Amino acid sequence: MDLPVAPPAFDATTGSRQRRRVDRGADIAAGCGLVLLELIALAVIFGLWFLSAFDLDSEKTATTDPLWGYLVAAGGVGVLAIAAAVTAAWVDAVVTVVTQAVMAVLIFIIFLGGGEVQSRQDQLCHDVPSAVSCKGSG
Repeated sequence: MDLPVAPPAFDATTGSRQRRRVDRGADIAAGCGLVLLELIALAVIFGLWFLSAFDLDSEKTATTDPLWGYLVAAGGVGVLAIAAAVTAAWVDAVVTVVTQAVMAVLIFIIFLGGGEVQSRQDQLCHDVPSAVSCKGSG
């Protein structure tokens, strides 16, 4: 007796778009490694900004550099995080997508907050050029 046969179920290993799922261990390692590298890059960027306030000349009042250039560098790290998230999404590396999305949001918040702080500082130096934290006051 011949019974009807059901059509084959969807097979992701054949066809024009084969599944490119990455190994879960490699996904976790890549996600954690990228987060570590991005945190190191941010620490170096803002560490250099922090060190810009140190001056060995006791006659001068040391002030930090404007944040704008450092924020651009941090934004570059954020763009790399977005690129890594898109690439990880393409190969179905879920952990890396989530970690890179979190880092991109964190860097975006840092970028907006730093821009706001520097805007206020620039406005203060425009209104009161002799303020202690302004470059021309020393």
